[in-house]
Amino acid sequence: MKDETGNGQRRDTPRESQQQEHPSTYVVQDRENQREMLRLMIQDRMITNGMGGVLPEQPDPTVFRRVLDVACGTGGWAIEAARTYPEMSVIGIDISQRMMEYARGQAADQQVSDRVEFQVMDALRILEFPTGFFDLVNLRFGVSFLRTWDWPKMISELLRVTRPGGIVRVTDEEIIHRSNSPALTEFWELFQLSFYRAGHLFADETTGLTDHLARLLTQHGCRNVQTKAHALALPAGTPEGQAYYDDVAHVVQTTRPFLQKWAGSTTGDYDGIRQRLQEEMLRPDFRATWNLLTVWGSRS
Repeated sequence: MKDETGNGQRRDTPRESQQQEHPSTYVVQDRENQREMLRLMIQDRMITNGMGGVLPEQPDPTVFRRVLDVACGTGGWAIEAARTYPEMSVIGIDISQRMMEYARGQAADQQVSDRVEFQVMDALRILEFPTGFFDLVNLRFGVSFLRTWDWPKMISELLRVTRPGGIVRVTDEEIIHRSNSPALTEFWELFQLSFYRAGHLFADETTGLTDHLARLLTQHGCRNVQTKAHALALPAGTPEGQAYYDDVAHVVQTTRPFLQKWAGSTTGDYDGIRQRLQEEMLRPDFRATWNLLTVWGSRS
């Protein structure tokens, strides 16, 4: 059961806190995995900083008073949004109860828990908020849990809970990160193949999702759809390069069951790939570029 508050927000009841989590299409099935939670924290900070902030493409983010962050993970983006814009109230939702508990603790530590709320919710079912409730709805890295056939319903729900004139904002990645590490390229190629076979990409290409985002938002009701590309430079010997190394070191471990399920024998000597890419990423001349795309549009 859920309690409904007067402002349209939901709060977990004791019964909910004891319920078993719903099955998830997220690429890491073990959501109790401490390594994956640590990886998401590292990735959140790296991506937000690399993109120039939480809403770098929006001309005046102060107009967004009520914000929803869908599939928020450990809550990094939502907490940073609240820290950056004191007039903003943010709700983050995720299917993982443990991640929501962790995010609540982080919000308290950052002293923004009065303006940031985290709720356990399965976004693939329904967004349990009133119609037109939010000024902006954010979804980052939907590729990690959305299959191609999930996007129409997801975009419709994002639009439904957005007020007229409000913004739906989606950020996602090119799957293969360009680098001078042959082993890292081999790993991302396995990732791409697995994502495609599992239904997360429209084509077996590095842009198998990003090439389709603007079309999807337009077809399913967004107006004035715009895009902004980001290229995160991640050279060795920099804080950004170290964060990227830490992120990859974790993702190679946490996604191994997913890759072995969908890429099968193509994974070959997985331990050998992991060892080589870590060695190559530690070389002083290592460099990588992570390409991202933000797509946004308004509700009529």
